Amino acid sequence: MKRDVTSRIVLQVTETADLVFAIAVASAYSATESLTASLDGAPVEVRELSDVHGGRLHRLTAEPGELVVEYRASVSDPATALETTETDLLVYGRPSRYADSDTLAATAAAQFGGIPEGRDLLTAVSSWVGTQLSYVPGSSLPTDGATQTLLARRGVCRDYAHLCVALLRARGVPARLVAVYAPGLHPMDFHAVAEAWIEGAWRVVDATTLAPRSSLVRIATGRDAADTAFLNVMSGRADLVDVEVSAVADVLPDDDLDELVAIG
Repeated sequence: MKRDVTSRIVLQVTETADLVFAIAVASAYSATESLTASLDGAPVEVRELSDVHGGRLHRLTAEPGELVVEYRASVSDPATALETTETDLLVYGRPSRYADSDTLAATAAAQFGGIPEGRDLLTAVSSWVGTQLSYVPGSSLPTDGATQTLLARRGVCRDYAHLCVALLRARGVPARLVAVYAPGLHPMDFHAVAEAWIEGAWRVVDATTLAPRSSLVRIATGRDAADTAFLNVMSGRADLVDVEVSAVADVLPDDDLDELVAIG
């Protein structure tokens, strides 16, 4: 399956800023790609850094002005599988800032206590989250975690993913958040899904069901949105003006929700 992805981010920098972007496809892919940054039309130097699980960060310093960062890539081959260590499974079994599995332990036990670990639990959690929440753009804050999402009963993709991650961890299943490009997504944007360690591999959980799981292209992987945001302003000030994302596949597959799917 061939997938073409692009993103364009426009920022108004009002105080010299140290910025880190996570918009490039993970290093596990063989991709034809380009990334450029310009400040008021002049090129800006960008440094690439390695992140966990094959993620790639791009860091730059921008003086005040209009900053435009553009990325495009074409991916044809499946991603190379990366090793998962016992330490990884421990890290992704613990509570984290936005996936507070300890707070939701009682809820998870009440809803899923009779379901054994495995694909049945994965299906049950995904289905339950999908029916409990309403997808409402702009309804949540960037600081909302899984508990706030459950109480509000609405959110966007990252909220759905955080709640899935927290509930799965609460039932003893390692789970993590993945930022992806998602062919077929509407409205088009960066997308967030969960991954759970089931039957010896990471399986995709997308309770929004807004895009075929097998078409997803990994960008960044981590405990929650704190590890996978497309932009971090480390210092200074930069206001987001515009974000444009596209992701298309030459063949958009069907998605059987009962199947175990890995991002590849």
